[in-house]
Amino acid sequence: MQANGGESKGMLSEINVTPFVDVMLVLLIIFMVTAPMMTQGIDVKLPESSAPAIPSEDERLMVTVTQDKRIYINDNAVDIASLGTKLAAIYQNRQEHKGVFLRADEQIPYGFVVQVMGTIRQAGIDQIGMVTEPLKGPIKSTQR
Repeated sequence: MQANGGESKGMLSEINVTPFVDVMLVLLIIFMVTAPMMTQGIDVKLPESSAPAIPSEDERLMVTVTQDKRIYINDNAVDIASLGTKLAAIYQNRQEHKGVFLRADEQIPYGFVVQVMGTIRQAGIDQIGMVTEPLKGPIKSTQR
C-alpha cells in the first residue's frame, strides 16, 4: 500500500554512522593528548652518538644514572652500595646473557659512570650496553 505522495512505508536500512565517527574522533584526540603523559621513566639527558643501534633479542634491565647521581634499576631507586647485590640477586639463576643497559646523563662525571660500570661488572654482569640518543646534527670536532 502506498501512503501520501506514492512512497512506501518500509524499514529503513541505512545505519547512521555519524555519532560513531564523532565518538571515535573524540577518543582519538584523548589518546593523542594523554599518550605523551603516559610514558614513565626517569628524566635523563642522554649523550648523542653516531653509532648504530644494537638489536636485542631478550629483555634486559635498565640501569639509569640521573644528573644528581641517583641510580635506578628500571624504575626502582637504589644506592651504589646496594646496586651490585641487587643485580646479582636478579640474575642469580641466569647462566648466560647476563646484561644490562646503562643510561647515564651526559652531565655526570666520567669517573662516576665508570664506578657504576665497575659495580655492575662485580655483580657478574658480563654485557653492559650504553644507551645514547641518535646524533641530531653534524659531528662536532673537539680538535683545534
